[in-house]
Amino acid sequence: MKSRLLSIVLILVCPLLINAQVFQFRGPNRDGKFECTNLLKEWPKNGPELFMEVDSLGKGFSSVIATDKYIYVTGMIDTLDYLTCIDYDGNKKWQIPYGEAWKKSFPDTRSSVTVEDDRIYVISGIGELVCMNAETGNISWKKNVDKDYASDWHIWGVSESPLIIDNMVICSPGGKETSIVAFDKLTGEEIWKTESVGGQRAYSSPTIYEYNGSRYILANTANYLMAIRPENGEVVWRYNYYELADWKWQSGLIWTNIPTWKDNQIFLSMGYDYPAVMLEVDSLGTSVSEKFVDQTIDNHHHGLIEHDGYLYSSIWKSNRTGKWACMNWLTGEIEYVNEWVNKGSMVYADGMLYCYEEKSGNVGLVKPDPKGFEVVSSFKVEKGSGPHWSHPYIYNGKLFLRHGNVMQVYNIASSGKLVL
Repeated sequence: MKSRLLSIVLILVCPLLINAQVFQFRGPNRDGKFECTNLLKEWPKNGPELFMEVDSLGKGFSSVIATDKYIYVTGMIDTLDYLTCIDYDGNKKWQIPYGEAWKKSFPDTRSSVTVEDDRIYVISGIGELVCMNAETGNISWKKNVDKDYASDWHIWGVSESPLIIDNMVICSPGGKETSIVAFDKLTGEEIWKTESVGGQRAYSSPTIYEYNGSRYILANTANYLMAIRPENGEVVWRYNYYELADWKWQSGLIWTNIPTWKDNQIFLSMGYDYPAVMLEVDSLGTSVSEKFVDQTIDNHHHGLIEHDGYLYSSIWKSNRTGKWACMNWLTGEIEYVNEWVNKGSMVYADGMLYCYEEKSGNVGLVKPDPKGFEVVSSFKVEKGSGPHWSHPYIYNGKLFLRHGNVMQVYNIASSGKLVL
């Protein structure tokens, strides 16, 4: 009888654990789309109302992640990566180190947290995967993934944000021993590891791809994109996006973008004049082929949004300059290439694009229209230091922006009643 009761409890509880809401980098589905509605379609001249400002967060390019109760920001202080927990009154509840920071080229922290229930998952600059309590910041478990699995680093350390799928947390060390590893999200014990498909650790984060009733983990090394069965870690297919002879910039691919996908098509882009490619998955989901190669949508580090059959993007012209463009998702036809200050990151919510220009800190509210890049309203982030590389985050009628050690939160709700 006890065994039968336990089985009933597990059946009732486990789906809740597996399907709990996840707060993570670039929104619920990691596609840059946030689910808030009732947002302003035009801002006041000087920008939306500043709701909160918090400084001394540590140096970083990572994004703010906000939940119903708290706001979480990672940052580098001295030689360690810290996580700061902030309440909605602007108070720092705690600021706790969780791992060793990347101390070489561009050392600022760039990995964002992933939050599920009372647990926070984050990766340090040298590849330490950490599970922390969301209320107290206490570390529940920790794995030095890059050391334990002989990761092969590229030039700038680790920028990955952990992926939660079912009972697992996913990490991407790359290297010769394995490429992707799944850990039990409650205990940190290894569940599976993939074969090594080749290539160094990349800078992008894995995501979940759904097609024809099946789910896959899309993840990559610095060379290969792969589709992985979450049940057992089987690499179903792989695509070699990088050939050393094709690229003139570095001795490895600087690939930071999560793949953008819709139905059976997956778009890859990485800047530096390297060709973008649209992949097409076969009807069984077991192989992939190139549909077309594109030389225009040359996105540096995110700012790719698919909306109503069009792909909107910032595009790389040099490390310091860029433009904004739109492409027909199905045909690859370029609809426009427009100037606006410089390239940057882009997210979407409630029918509008939010563009954060990386050099000067201009923030633009843009209509997603294939006829042209129309900036409806804009303002400028003045505080903080360094490049504006942190991606905007939108939650509960608020726009969260981070520049260096400063976070600013703006009220972008169009009314007192918020619909999520």
